[in-house]
Amino acid sequence: MLNITDPAIKQIYKLSKEKEADGLILRIFVEPGGCSGFEYGMSFDVEKTGDKKIIKGGVSVLVDKDSASYLNGCSVHYDDGLTGKGFEIKNPNASSTCGCGKSFN
Repeated sequence: MLNITDPAIKQIYKLSKEKEADGLILRIFVEPGGCSGFEYGMSFDVEKTGDKKIIKGGVSVLVDKDSASYLNGCSVHYDDGLTGKGFEIKNPNASSTCGCGKSFN
């Protein structure tokens, strides 16, 4: 469903250590907005009924059922190089994307 690269797993692990005590898990979602129609988002949240929980490399990620169809086949990557953008979601199903990489159609 959603591929999470090793660099993304490492970063999610770092961020999650601070939130685990509160029972929070990283949520990846899609919402209307951005310059191409939809945009990706990430936040820490509690697991809700209907969520899909993805566990990879010792980290957990939540995806709600409405976002799941948009994220199917996507890859989550983390780039921390000199010109790194942070988290990137690569969507092979998007018909168009914005230059910022955060919105798609």
